[in-house]
Amino acid sequence: MNHFQLAIANKNYSSWSLRAWLALTHFQIPFEEKLIALDQIDTQQNIKQVSPSGFVPALKVNNQFTVWDSLAICEFLAEIFPEKALWPLDPKTRAWARSISHEMHSGFQALRQHLPMKCHLVVNEFDYSVAARDIERIQSLWMECLEAHHQKGPYLFGAFSIADCMYAPVILRFRSYAVPLKGLNRNYSETMIAHPALQQWLQDASKESWRLASHGD
Repeated sequence: MNHFQLAIANKNYSSWSLRAWLALTHFQIPFEEKLIALDQIDTQQNIKQVSPSGFVPALKVNNQFTVWDSLAICEFLAEIFPEKALWPLDPKTRAWARSISHEMHSGFQALRQHLPMKCHLVVNEFDYSVAARDIERIQSLWMECLEAHHQKGPYLFGAFSIADCMYAPVILRFRSYAVPLKGLNRNYSETMIAHPALQQWLQDASKESWRLASHGD
């Protein structure tokens, strides 16, 4: 039996940590959680001990090797647990899911910069026009996926997949900064927020006492 240790950062702020954590949790893959607080004197030293890149998340496997980067971790889990179908089974749909996941992984810089993930933050109004192009693209992307697959289930490709893990932090950003959603996109957002694993993440985040000056708090 495999033993996994997932190193993550603060649940209030670490969007990349959430992606890998959510994949492990939703698909019921047992793991040990190791949280390393950001902006502490020993933060970089502690992260370097678990991640060769100097960033989290990082997944230690059987105390033998480490997989780092959220998408790499998810891809690794999909390979060693094919029976759990972390990606859609149909090749065409799987390629689509991979494409939107990689787009999230490498893009949307304005969204990341101007609407950072802060789980504790929920505002009534926010000038999200600073990331309007990214927001428009994401909503269009979601709508295409949901219109094609909503009869199979409530997630982007019907059943929950890595693609949903990749966009989970965006759901929380839209929630925090009062980005309006309509129709299938709103239903999808509400479904994700109600997901038991995401609820657990939010509950854990609410218990954290750290507030990070580097994140404007």
